[in-house]
Amino acid sequence: MDSFIITLIKKRKMSKTFLAISALIGTIIGAGFLGIPYVVMKSGFSIGLFHLIFLAIVLGIIMLYLGEIVLRTKTNHQLPCYAEKYLGKPGKKLMLAAFTFGIYSAIIAYLIAEGESFSFIFTNSIQYQFIFGIAFWIVLSALSYFGLKALEEADSLGFIIIIILVISIIALKISKIDTSNLTYSNPINFFTPFGVILFAYLGFSVVPEMKRIFGKENNLMKKSIICAQIIAFAIYVIFTIVVLGFAGANTPQLSTLALGKPFILLGMITMFTSYITLSIVLIDTFRFDFHLSKAKSWLITIIIPLIAFIILELTNNASFTTILSVGGVISGGLTAILILFMVKNAKKFGNRTPEYEIPYSKILTWFLILVFIIGAILEIINVIK
Repeated sequence: MDSFIITLIKKRKMSKTFLAISALIGTIIGAGFLGIPYVVMKSGFSIGLFHLIFLAIVLGIIMLYLGEIVLRTKTNHQLPCYAEKYLGKPGKKLMLAAFTFGIYSAIIAYLIAEGESFSFIFTNSIQYQFIFGIAFWIVLSALSYFGLKALEEADSLGFIIIIILVISIIALKISKIDTSNLTYSNPINFFTPFGVILFAYLGFSVVPEMKRIFGKENNLMKKSIICAQIIAFAIYVIFTIVVLGFAGANTPQLSTLALGKPFILLGMITMFTSYITLSIVLIDTFRFDFHLSKAKSWLITIIIPLIAFIILELTNNASFTTILSVGGVISGGLTAILILFMVKNAKKFGNRTPEYEIPYSKILTWFLILVFIIGAILEIINVIK
């Protein structure tokens, strides 16, 4: 009987761990990873691999810090409220700004990418990306207003599609890899992959939800964060090797365009689920954090990306990877910096003993902050050029 009970307990812990890891991976691995092969092609695979490893470690550390912050707090919150608790109202406002900017960046990038994808599917070119982008915006705007509660699980669907996409690409394209495409290096573009890869690793918003998933078994959080980060890293590296090895210098900004229409369709579904989920999240943020009506929240959510998309298209600046990169360094960088400031105060003023603790280092903290600041400056300079 004792062994039976122990087995049940282990299975229950495994299910919670699997659910938490799936939730974190589903948030980290969004459609942004489709831009990684292009920016790695610009710098060379060895340089891109450095960014993939370095940022996996950096974001992993910061997510572990965030997990500790969450576990040091008795009540459950989302990022803006944790920022308010440990950094005051200015911290909450900055966190909300970073959060909102990141979602807007993703929505704009998806408008560009879906426009290109639909245009390629129907016309075999991306010449009509603007028209298809507007059409996609109209449909998704309507869907986001009416809620579509069934799509609140869109991240899980998106993650399943991503796994299918990666496995299919590996199975069908691995024999066509040209290793010479992986030996090229261009140090002049050393920092080019930074912003897109940073964006692709972002998943801060789900860490507070992991505490709810675990309940009283929060000792599983540290292991789950590490596992999710390792899995995301492995998927990104494998995907990049296969796509870049196959397409080489012809790798487009939206990598699925080089792989054929079945892969384009899978990428489109992934972006669809991400788009609708982010739209609903932003609408709810305006409703509950800014106390706006549903109609006003919906209008602010859909109009700002549309205006930005139109301006970028008319000025010939509509670049999928550029938008992801800017969103990564500004939204991701600012969120990471705020978390690094929060953890010191959480260690002092938290009202709960955490299940794990990551040693705080002032040198490491300021090194990481410097990395994000330099990355943002270099990205902005690159965009201006």
